[in-house]
Amino acid sequence: MNAVVIAVVIMLALSLARVHVVLSLVIGAFVGGLIAGMPLADVAAAGGAPAQEGIITVFQNGLAGGAKIALSYAMLGAFAMAITHSGLPQQLAGSVVRKLNKGGVSDHVNSGIGSVKWGLLLVILVMGIMSQNVVPIHIAFIPMIIPPLLLVFNRLQVDRRLIACVITFGLVTTYMYLPYGFGAIFLHEILLSNIQSAGMDTQNINVMQAMGIPALGMVAGLILAFFHYRKPRIYSNNQIDTESNQASEAQPQPSSYRSLVAAVAIAVCFAIQLIYNDALLLGAMLGFAVFMTLGVVKRSEANDVFGAGIRMMAMVGFIMIAAQGFAAVMKATGDIQPLVEGSMAIFGGSKGMAAFAMLLVGLLVTMGIGSSFSTLPIITAIYVPLCIALGFSPLATVAIIGTAGALGDAGSPASDSTLGPTMGLNADGQHDHIYDSVIPTFIHYNLPLMASGWIAAMVL
Repeated sequence: MNAVVIAVVIMLALSLARVHVVLSLVIGAFVGGLIAGMPLADVAAAGGAPAQEGIITVFQNGLAGGAKIALSYAMLGAFAMAITHSGLPQQLAGSVVRKLNKGGVSDHVNSGIGSVKWGLLLVILVMGIMSQNVVPIHIAFIPMIIPPLLLVFNRLQVDRRLIACVITFGLVTTYMYLPYGFGAIFLHEILLSNIQSAGMDTQNINVMQAMGIPALGMVAGLILAFFHYRKPRIYSNNQIDTESNQASEAQPQPSSYRSLVAAVAIAVCFAIQLIYNDALLLGAMLGFAVFMTLGVVKRSEANDVFGAGIRMMAMVGFIMIAAQGFAAVMKATGDIQPLVEGSMAIFGGSKGMAAFAMLLVGLLVTMGIGSSFSTLPIITAIYVPLCIALGFSPLATVAIIGTAGALGDAGSPASDSTLGPTMGLNADGQHDHIYDSVIPTFIHYNLPLMASGWIAAMVL
């Protein structure tokens, strides 16, 4: 059996069995390499035979491909922690709660329940979108913003499954379509970079054009979620809801100076990304420097804030580094080409069947790993030769691989895009991770994304 297939199956099986993803990737890579006949260690040239690199060397050399990505993630984590340290997100949450609470009655909504409900959902959607680029703090905004608002949501009888879908839309659609912040990492540093290294020229590809149709599929899923979960759902007001609401209301009024510094730092970070290509690392670093220079992050606090930010993003970075090593071993096995040829025979040259199969495999891989960013290096090495053989255009290839990577991020039990919403919405124990976050986001996003990704593959 094909070594690449066995390696991917082992990696998925171990991930689903709750073996840590990094360890699953390492084991899968080594098993796949051994089945392909690769030596474990380097074999020196002897008797005219060429030297052969072992699995250890190939895997370690592959890790270097993820170093830049991991460092960008770590720097973004430090910048996000500096924004949090400034108190801006907490103060914003306090301002919202104070406006919604009336006369000290924390579960009272002033007037116009419908407008308040949709206004809050719109604010949460905008926060989710901005958390990926303009204010790149990823899911860190959720535990600051959502728990204090649970009492208000209870009063409005908002179905929390809808809130989970709104947050997940902002987290996923933004990075898979807009090439800024985390989107710059996903689209440029991982997607286009890996496609280029796999043998397809991506110099003149407009990545937003390639991912436009899949992004519309996510929009369709959000609209369906608004319709599906429009009816009121009753939750009980418990002590945790009340305490979170009161604690947020007691937050001090925003400091004009700290808020201004945070705004300047955010503007600097975003402006650098607009001016220079692939400058996310530089933008985050300069943004952090603004906080330090203007005294919001003091020198005595800088190490702690920076370290906390790195720890927040470290796990994702390690997963992406391990995924690059896995991909390097898969290429070195030499079994990708036979897999492509076998797939061609199965599909019978049908581009439609091949696109559907590639999207489905991408869904399974991301569901198992829990990280769309880490899925791309694994599938790109296989998909690019297959897309070339089947005659897909470069634009369609980018759409297929980008969609295949994003599929499963919404709906995976181990994904930040579902764990984040649950972390905030289940603060009072009334939101089940599987039934209220995983299943709703899987249904409303993966099915439309699968369909729109297939359409993009056919028309681009």
